[in-house]
Amino acid sequence: MQTLKSYVCGNWHEGTESPISLVNPTTEAVIGTIKSGGVDMKAVVAYARQKGLPALRALSFGARGELLKQVAAAIHSHRDELLELSIRCAGTPRGDAKFDIDGAIGTLTAYATWGIAIGDRHWICDGDIETLGRSSRFSGRHVLVSRQGIAVHINAFNFPAWNMMEKAACALLAGAPVVEKPGTPTCMLAARISEIIVASGALPEGAWQLILGSVGDLFDHLTEQDGVAFTGSSGTAAVIRGNANLVRRNVRVNLEADSLNTAVLLGDVDVESPTFAMFISNVALDITQKSGQKCTATRRILVPRAHVEAVTARLVSTLAESKIGDPSDAAMRVGPLASAAQLRDVRTGIAKLAAECVTACGGAGPIAEKGYFVAPTLFVAPNARTPVVHEHEVFGPVATILPFDGTVAEAAAIVALGQGSLVTSIYTNDSASAASIVDSIAPWTGRIWIGSDRMAEQQLPPGMVLPASIHGGPGRAGGGEELGGLRGLGFYMQRTAVQGFKGILESLAPTPMAQ
Repeated sequence: MQTLKSYVCGNWHEGTESPISLVNPTTEAVIGTIKSGGVDMKAVVAYARQKGLPALRALSFGARGELLKQVAAAIHSHRDELLELSIRCAGTPRGDAKFDIDGAIGTLTAYATWGIAIGDRHWICDGDIETLGRSSRFSGRHVLVSRQGIAVHINAFNFPAWNMMEKAACALLAGAPVVEKPGTPTCMLAARISEIIVASGALPEGAWQLILGSVGDLFDHLTEQDGVAFTGSSGTAAVIRGNANLVRRNVRVNLEADSLNTAVLLGDVDVESPTFAMFISNVALDITQKSGQKCTATRRILVPRAHVEAVTARLVSTLAESKIGDPSDAAMRVGPLASAAQLRDVRTGIAKLAAECVTACGGAGPIAEKGYFVAPTLFVAPNARTPVVHEHEVFGPVATILPFDGTVAEAAAIVALGQGSLVTSIYTNDSASAASIVDSIAPWTGRIWIGSDRMAEQQLPPGMVLPASIHGGPGRAGGGEELGGLRGLGFYMQRTAVQGFKGILESLAPTPMAQ
């Protein structure tokens, strides 16, 4: 059994407090331990500032891009090992493990490519030069420069590879050294990736640190130039947002929290169309992939009343084909939840939904003697405004069908009841309806995915977070924003207006912010 160590101040550190067990969620066997405590968080911050920050800021975007390319290559060289580790420590079938690890590698590669394309420059221009006076002699433009701070990342347990590297790619390319804190239940994978990064020697000293377990008083040592990016529950997000030092020093905080994402089947879609088949396939995938433990998974399924019976039957049939069991068995599609705590939370959530909705399949009952398994579960609500469906996210293989009238207006009103989400998927072949619903629901969602017959064979599913598009959402979803090409660097950079002679402004780096 392995005792994992944090990587701080250039050394591997074993904590001093009582060990926390890491459990294989399939067998419930203890496979490792971690210990919090004994880390001088003030020293961690100082080490990043004194070593990592000047080393990264001395490099151009192009040079930082080359570093990310090396990190991606180092992780890729251990891909098979990491896939097997994901199966063991996170309970993910091999396909779901690829989703996480390949997503991490792909995001690093994308940001490496964008950095290399910027080249030998140290800031980015945001927008065009604008005339400010009577003539263009006096003009202005905006630039983004790297802040003189560090990045603290509190990552979720469900994507120990992708969630960590998605944040790190943006921060490192922007010139900010990172302190990574992975979700504890699956931190064995994050710790192994950290070992690979450190062993590769790709990053400057102080650019990468890893904290396992509690972050202690880390936030108390951050200042105005630093940033904190968090992915996890709304309760923890609220604690971070309200930290006294972060508030007093105006430390930047980016949050991604709960999200009641919605799939909307509009009334123009025929049940025999490719769009309808795509709708069924994508919703079933969101319920089963990562055992429903995705922040982008569909939780609410808006279906025209005339199609509720057909959709329910098709989804129940499709979900029945997804075998549940040991993820090391290639025949299994759905693995266990990540931890005993997750199992308790999901069962509690299922019970709340079952009290007010009809259970179409699945439920909270045990399905194996060992392991944190929950069957894919589908509910049908008595009506689209059933309160319990819009009040709490059940973070597991659970979704609810909401009957509605099939119109854009009704769909937009129901989506808004979720109080903010990461992604809303719309299925329609009518361009006017698509335009109308984008206008109506965009204030409530960070990303809108539109499925139609014309893209049925070309689509990447709505649950997939791509580095070129922003990831985040308003309200309940946390109010944060990550990725989006070079937009993802903005959190770690300072936008400054520069005014003066147009000729001087033209000499500044012409690379725009938008990717």
